[in-house]
Amino acid sequence: MAARISDIAKQATVSNATVSLVLNEKPGVGQETRERVLQIAEQLGYKKPGSEGPTPSTGTIRFLKIARHGHTVNRDHTVFIADYIDGLTYEAKVHGLKIEILSYNSTPIEEIVGALLRDSQIQGAVVLGTELSREDVMAFRELSMPIVFLDTFIDFIPFDFVDMNNLDSVYRIVEYLFSRGHRDIGMVRSSVETRNFQLRYIGFLQTMEALHFPVREEYIFDCDSTFDGAYRDMQAILQKMLRSNTNLPSALFCTNDIIASGVLKALREEGYRIPDDISIVGFDDLPSSAVVEPPLTTIAVSKQEIGKAAVDRLVHRIANPDSPAVKVVVGGILIERESVRFLGG
Repeated sequence: MAARISDIAKQATVSNATVSLVLNEKPGVGQETRERVLQIAEQLGYKKPGSEGPTPSTGTIRFLKIARHGHTVNRDHTVFIADYIDGLTYEAKVHGLKIEILSYNSTPIEEIVGALLRDSQIQGAVVLGTELSREDVMAFRELSMPIVFLDTFIDFIPFDFVDMNNLDSVYRIVEYLFSRGHRDIGMVRSSVETRNFQLRYIGFLQTMEALHFPVREEYIFDCDSTFDGAYRDMQAILQKMLRSNTNLPSALFCTNDIIASGVLKALREEGYRIPDDISIVGFDDLPSSAVVEPPLTTIAVSKQEIGKAAVDRLVHRIANPDSPAVKVVVGGILIERESVRFLGG
C-alpha cells in the first residue's frame, strides 16, 4: 500500500497541512522540520502525484453553496459565507488543491447529489449545510465521494461535520449577562429552523437551567432570520405586548446579528433606549454589528478557521476513506460592545 500524507505526518509528528507544504515546496515550514518530513517521505516510499492517480495533494475539490429556502443563505449573510470561502480557498492552496464553487438555489437535493454522482473528476466536496435538514444530509449517503458538511452539526449520521460550538458560545453569552446583573433574560429565536439555530435555543435552555434561572415562555420570541423580516416580526410582537400590558425582559439574546439588528430597529422606533431600557446580544460578529446604534455585543466565531478545518478534514477523508467520522466544533469569543447595560449584582 502506497504511503499517504497522513502516514508521513504521523511519523514526523506534524500536521497533514505541514506535510503538504513540504511536498509541494511551499514556504512556511522550518528547515529542520522540512528535512525530517522529506527524509520520512523517502523512507516510506512516498510517490509524488501524477503517475498513480489523484492523491490528497492534487486535483480538484468542490464547495457546494446550497440555499434550500433562502431565509439564511441570502444577501444578508453574504459576509459570513465569503469568510467560509476565504478559509476553504486558502487551505485548498496549502494542500495543492483546486477548488470549484457552485451555488444552488432551491434546487432539489436529488439533483445536486445526481450531479456529483456523474462527476468523476472531483476528489471530494465541502457542502454548506446551513439550510439542510437531516433528510437532506442523508441523501448524500448515495455518494462514495468524500464529503464534509460545513456550518451544521447533526448527531447519529456517519459524515464529517465542521461547525461552530453553539452550546459553549451561548453559555458564554448568558453567563456574561448574569455577570452584568441581568436575571430576567429572554431570547429571540429564528422562526426558520436550521440546526445551528436549534442548537442555540437548546444552549439557551440548558444554560438557564445550569445557572438556576427560570425560563419564562413570554420572554421567548420568534422572528424571521432576515433583517426586514425580523424588523417586521418584532414590530408585531411589541404591538401585541403593548395591548396586553406585558413588559420585556431586561436583556434579549438574539439568535444571530441579522435578527438582532432588525430587533434593534423595531425597539428604537417604539421608543426603547438600548441598552438603558433593554440590553441586546447577537451572534456571528458580522461587520455591521460594529456600526449599528449602539454597537452590538456578540459572539465572534472565525468562519475562515472553520473553512480551513473543513478542507483539512476533507484531505484526511480522501487519504483515509475508512477512518471514523469526525465532528469538529470551533469555539467563539465574546465581543463586548455597547448594547448591554450593567445592572450591578
